[in-house]
Amino acid sequence: MLTEVGPVEIDVPRDRDGSFEPKIVAKRKRRLSGIDELVISLSAKGLTTGEVAAHLAEVYGAQVSRQTISTITDKVVEGMVEWQNRPLDPVYPVIFIDAIHVKIRVLAHFA
Repeated sequence: MLTEVGPVEIDVPRDRDGSFEPKIVAKRKRRLSGIDELVISLSAKGLTTGEVAAHLAEVYGAQVSRQTISTITDKVVEGMVEWQNRPLDPVYPVIFIDAIHVKIRVLAHFA
């Protein structure tokens, strides 16, 4: 399992009828959601898939393929397209605030 602190080996208990449901790590899941967020964050900062893979290998000791990184970032692209095509509200309230700040210094000379 790939986590934010590096690869972690886990043992999943098994039963005869397959009714065991893990609570923390879902069945057949290979990475925790924190890794997805880390990959998206690094990609948003302009790193390529190769640079993200190198960063994960250097910092976390995790070997992640470029294809896996691309798959993670593609999920975000799908969400962005969905957000861009959402129906818009007919009216958006806007407030414009304008001000002038003038500092006046008065020097008084008394004779």
